[in-house]
Amino acid sequence: MVYVIALVKLKPGKKDEFLDVLNSNVPKVRIERGCIEYVPTVDIDVGLPPQIMDENLVTIIEQWESPEALRDHLATPHMAIYREKVADLVENVILKVLREV
Repeated sequence: MVYVIALVKLKPGKKDEFLDVLNSNVPKVRIERGCIEYVPTVDIDVGLPPQIMDENLVTIIEQWESPEALRDHLATPHMAIYREKVADLVENVILKVLREV
């Protein structure tokens, strides 16, 4: 089992446009072999310190059956199209690939 936390920092004012592209791609990802979970999320303020709010951050929470399934996902044509469409909207991406201990 592989867990992924993808922190996508967006250029100011680009979140709605980014979410449109991302959400249109989500159903394609969820039917991929090995995808257990693929959930785009945004910050909500629940008043818990040390929570840091960022209106220009989208966090994608993923779970894959294996590292191979994750690599296959990243090589799909729909992900190449997605990356092309969001290239001018994204400031940077931090990718955490994790395993349970």
